[in-house]
Amino acid sequence: MISTAWILLFAPGTGTPVIGGLTSDRAIKLVRGLKDLNIVGMDVVEVAPAYDQSEITALAAATLALEMLYIQAAKKGE
Repeated sequence: MISTAWILLFAPGTGTPVIGGLTSDRAIKLVRGLKDLNIVGMDVVEVAPAYDQSEITALAAATLALEMLYIQAAKKGE
């Protein structure tokens, strides 16, 4: 399991903010780096709408989930 603990600036809508966490750019690079692994599942957690100003965290989480879907779709096309 890989946990991406984002910096509060990039993901204010979380119940567990982490000092020195990942930027959104680094989180996307991390997910893209998983392309050669046999991933069988993914879970997006710790998105707390009550704390999410302008839906920044929801957008970041959705972007990571979409990146994972791109990876899986590319594998199907090989």
